[in-house]
Amino acid sequence: MSTNQLSLFETTEPETNKRRQGGESTSHVVVSAYIGTNAALFPKILALHVPIGSTVADVTYGKGVFWRNVPAGLYDLKATDIAMGIDCRALPYEDGSLDCVVLDPPYMEGLYRKSADQKAGAGSHISFREAYSNGDEKNEDEEHQGAPKWHAAVTNMYFRAGEEAYRVLKEGGVLIVKCQDEVSANRQWLTHVEIINRYESYSFYTKDLFILVRPNKPNVSRLKQQVHARKNHSYFLVFVKLAKGKKSQVVRSRKISSSSGSGSS
Repeated sequence: MSTNQLSLFETTEPETNKRRQGGESTSHVVVSAYIGTNAALFPKILALHVPIGSTVADVTYGKGVFWRNVPAGLYDLKATDIAMGIDCRALPYEDGSLDCVVLDPPYMEGLYRKSADQKAGAGSHISFREAYSNGDEKNEDEEHQGAPKWHAAVTNMYFRAGEEAYRVLKEGGVLIVKCQDEVSANRQWLTHVEIINRYESYSFYTKDLFILVRPNKPNVSRLKQQVHARKNHSYFLVFVKLAKGKKSQVVRSRKISSSSGSGSS
């Protein structure tokens, strides 16, 4: 990790009522939109929001793509996923025990189909089957009438996992969520907005949002008529756990917690 990245973790002096001029002119800043890969962007998000040495639970670890460019030993990483027998909706951690949770469940309704060889459909989305699905994504009571289906199955996973993340995070702890909007049943779903609205009802503060644009064009196997723009971007959402009942509208980022980074930009 470069000196400039490490400098993002340097703590500032305690705030006083007296304003001080400071800082320096620079173009070396973390910005909100990138063209590239998860592995390239994720370390920048960590550097900005998660102090070195933090205990981080990546609860949908999969093949560890996010961590490929993060120096080993920089964080106390707890890597789990459902293939290891640990469900992100029922974590084996004590209440208020973690500094950070990373959540990246399958974010397309096609990855919740019962037949593993049909997950994610065809075309360029076949690659999602291997990267995001282990063939065992299940929602509770899916055998019973009234179980979430289609897009509701996606948001049900995010909502329940978000509640569990709130339980295991320390106050001021950071939740990093990867998601993507989708078109399901010929309807546009702004999944990132749905997640933000629900998580803020849990007493999370939405601290940051990153947009990641894929470097290659999506391929469609069978196109009859296009009625929605094809999704070629996804989001990283950064949340901070507030005390239960605290309103995010009155929070200033630099005053959330000494453990959640510094700076007011």
